[in-house]
Amino acid sequence: MSSTQVDVVVDHVDWLVTVDEDRRVIRDAAVAIDGGRFVAVGKSDEVTAAYEGRQVVDGHHAVATPGLIDGHLHSSFQLSRGLADEANAREFLIARMYPYEAALTPDDVELSARLAAREMLLSGTTCFVDPGNNHPDRTVAGVAPSGIRVVVARSAFDLGDSAFGSVPSSMVSTPDSAAKEAEALVDRFHGEYDGRVRASVSFRGLNNSSDELITTLRDVAADREVLLQTHACFSYSTHDASVAKFGLPEIARLRELDALGPRTLLVHGGWLEPEEVAILQEHWASIVAAPTSSMHNGYGNIRVGVLPELMELGVNVGLGSDHACSGPVDLVREMFLVACGHKEVRVNPRVMPPERALEMATVNGAHAVDQAGVLGSIEVGKQADLVLFDTDDPSWQPLYNPVSNLVYSATGRTTKHVLVGGELVVEDGRLTRVDEDELLSDVRAGAASLYDRLDGEKLVRGRWPVS
Repeated sequence: MSSTQVDVVVDHVDWLVTVDEDRRVIRDAAVAIDGGRFVAVGKSDEVTAAYEGRQVVDGHHAVATPGLIDGHLHSSFQLSRGLADEANAREFLIARMYPYEAALTPDDVELSARLAAREMLLSGTTCFVDPGNNHPDRTVAGVAPSGIRVVVARSAFDLGDSAFGSVPSSMVSTPDSAAKEAEALVDRFHGEYDGRVRASVSFRGLNNSSDELITTLRDVAADREVLLQTHACFSYSTHDASVAKFGLPEIARLRELDALGPRTLLVHGGWLEPEEVAILQEHWASIVAAPTSSMHNGYGNIRVGVLPELMELGVNVGLGSDHACSGPVDLVREMFLVACGHKEVRVNPRVMPPERALEMATVNGAHAVDQAGVLGSIEVGKQADLVLFDTDDPSWQPLYNPVSNLVYSATGRTTKHVLVGGELVVEDGRLTRVDEDELLSDVRAGAASLYDRLDGEKLVRGRWPVS
């Protein structure tokens, strides 16, 4: 019997964690890929007998998972690492990140996005959601050449002052201008780069957004059938400010404005009123947890949050790394923190098992970005986004349970190969589309210039003398 020729065969994978409907884990597995999609998934001897790959990727000594989906990453903050330490929620945004963002040039945004794409791909992330900035076209220019998938947005505020704090005037728009910019972005980029770039609509924070802005952007998202995303309930300060100014906590306010639904993406979701749990269950909005961000800034989302209960009630919860200024952009590390953080604060080792954490970074992430039938699992017909982790790394041995090792022991830096749409974009731990040495040279120069413009010595809070 002759075999069918396909674009790629990945064979002899030690452990293939499919995260499919049956949650199969296949030993000595293989996948066949053609036209960017999985056409066969199964035992290596069966798949290789039926399919011949024009390109063959060796899966020996590897654990393979679906490509990881980062539900929230500010790619324009990638150059801010180390500039916002030991800052509470108000200081972090008002005194650190908003001035940083206002100082970014279009070239800075593109450079930051290039660096973010590198870190994500090299740690197994194949798709991410960017909440936006003032130059989203340069975000696309920065990330698209790497091969990663992105859901891009232009951020919007229309209230320069709120009980939470003030936003730089250069970042403030009007509902009408925000709507026109959002429409233009969706029309220009949604579905571009062979579908790897999608667009969304974003208002960055509830307390600096009027009812008119929220409802106007809600209508744009509904008309264009794209995601509507915002930060919500990430600290006591934002929760309290919402009640003080609008008379309602954040999720309840969104319900009043008819701005919740299956295409609504709410980032953080830690500080909820009891009624808001029921609201989320009723309206099918997705939450994206960002444990590193909460831990770094002391937001308390794990301590006061109810993510395990939300998921048991059927609320979809994904996972995000948020930004480089709170630590690594590594979704594998986020899985460890979301699992172990909840075990610690609940004093319950059964809460948040590793399988649930991996679901958050794969199938739940796909649902959150409105791509449940396309991404998030290794199944015939889905886009061939695949990560192979190197199990020769010390963190992977001994290996009895691949999901346990992935979540509790490994980091994203054990990524060996990454495929996006069947294309090998990381091979042996190096980007295939990007000159990494050139990128790092550009980053060192660009970061030094930005640091000078920001008077960075006032932002870095090191406690030890540097000579």
